[in-house]
Amino acid sequence: MFERESSFASDAYLQAKALWKGLPLRRRGARRVKREPGGLPFSPGREPKTLGSVLALATEDMGWTAELEQAKVIADWAELVGETTAPHTQVVELRDGLLIVQCDSTAWATELRRMRAEVLTRIVELYPEAGIEDLRFLAPGAPSWRHGSRVIQGRGPRDTYG
Repeated sequence: MFERESSFASDAYLQAKALWKGLPLRRRGARRVKREPGGLPFSPGREPKTLGSVLALATEDMGWTAELEQAKVIADWAELVGETTAPHTQVVELRDGLLIVQCDSTAWATELRRMRAEVLTRIVELYPEAGIEDLRFLAPGAPSWRHGSRVIQGRGPRDTYG
């Protein structure tokens, strides 16, 4: 988890550095000598911009639109599947266009597999930039007796319960 966050942070830093060409913000503005037609005070194009529009422009320049759309899908999961279904599901992972959802029971996993096309269509309509191409619903697994990385092939220990 931390490995992905640190790579995301370092990628963001490198993208910002490439965008700003490594110059401090003070010096960037001082180098401009030529005035543009809209550069005069109170001229067209100098209206104040909202914070939302500035952030939208910055996220587009940094290439973060897909990540933000994916975060919106995860945050709005309850609205996508409905209030009765949402408490029985939890988004586990999102990788390579595949959204993986853990369900409380096999019945909920089966029901959501039937609704898969509807949910996927809704995600694509509401969040086209997210890049989600497929859904996978996981049922709770049976308990596993395999622990650790070293596992012996075969039926395993017998006479465990007496």
